[in-house]
Amino acid sequence: MRAISQNVLGGPEVLEEVTRPRAVAGPGEIVVRVHAAGVNPTDWKHRAGLPWMSEPVPVLGWDVSGVVEEAGRGVTLFKPGDEVFGMLPYPHGPGAYAEFAKAPTRCFTRKPANIDHVQAAALPLAALTAYQALVDTADVQPGQRVLIHAAAGGVGHLAVQIAKARGAYVIGTASVAKHDLLRDLGADELIDYRTTDFTDAAGTVDVVLDTLAGDVRTRSLGVLRKDGILISFVAGDGDAADAKKAAELGVRMTGLLVEADHAGMRAIAGLAEQGRLRAHIDATFPLAEAVKAHAHGETGRTTGKIVLVVR
Repeated sequence: MRAISQNVLGGPEVLEEVTRPRAVAGPGEIVVRVHAAGVNPTDWKHRAGLPWMSEPVPVLGWDVSGVVEEAGRGVTLFKPGDEVFGMLPYPHGPGAYAEFAKAPTRCFTRKPANIDHVQAAALPLAALTAYQALVDTADVQPGQRVLIHAAAGGVGHLAVQIAKARGAYVIGTASVAKHDLLRDLGADELIDYRTTDFTDAAGTVDVVLDTLAGDVRTRSLGVLRKDGILISFVAGDGDAADAKKAAELGVRMTGLLVEADHAGMRAIAGLAEQGRLRAHIDATFPLAEAVKAHAHGETGRTTGKIVLVVR
C-alpha cells in the first residue's frame, strides 16, 4: 500500500511517499480502505517531535473515512463494504496517511449517507475533542454560557455546533473575517480578539474551552462563574499557576486528551446525519502532497479542517 512516512523528525519536507505492507486485521479489528484522512495540528507536532519522542511515527494521522476491506475474528459491527469513519487510537495508534488503516472495531462508526468521505474524515479527532469536553466533562446544559477560544479553528468551529446542539449560548473569539462563518454555524456572540478584550465583552460564563493556554487561559479563569469549568486542550508552562488561581477563584480547571470513543463517534454521526454538525473544509490535498498539507496547516491561518484525499 502507498503511505506517507518519515525517517527523521523535522519540518514538512521529511514526509515522503513509501510502499509498505498492507495492514491485516487481527481479532476485534477492521482494515479500512482509506478514502480520506483528516489532518490535525497534532499531526505536525508529532512529525516535528514532542518532548517525549525520540523516534518518528512511521505513518501519521488519526482521522479516517473509508470502506471496510477486512473484518477480523469476532467482529460483528461491520462487514466488508460498509462505509465507516472514526479516529484511530490516540496517541499510540496512528496510521491514517495510507491506502489502508486498521484499528479496533469500536474506533469507528457508520458514515452517514448524507456526507462524503472528505467531510467525514474532517470530523473524528476534532469533533471528539469538542464532544468529550462539552458533553462528557462539562455536561453543558440548555441556557448555559460557553466561551470558545479560537472558535474558527478545527476544534473550535465544531465545538460551536456541538454546544448549540446542547442548547447553550455560545460566545466565540475569532478575527472579524471569520465571524460570518461562525454565525452561520450557530454562534450567538462573537468577539474580535484583535480589537476587543474578551474579559470585558464575554461577561460571566459557565464553560470555557481553551485551545491557546498562556495569558488567554489565565485571564479566562476570571470570566467563569463560581464552580464553572475551564477545559484546556494544551499544556503550558503556567499549568501549575493557573491551577492555583482556579482554586483561589472557586472554579475548576482540567486538561483533556482525546480518546477513541465509539459512543462519542455515534453521537457525532447522529448530529452530522441531522445536519447539525458539519466540518468547514479549508483545503484538500492528494495523499502524495502531504508535505504541502502540513506546510499549509502550519501557517496558522486556516479556518476549519485540512483533508488528504486518498481515493
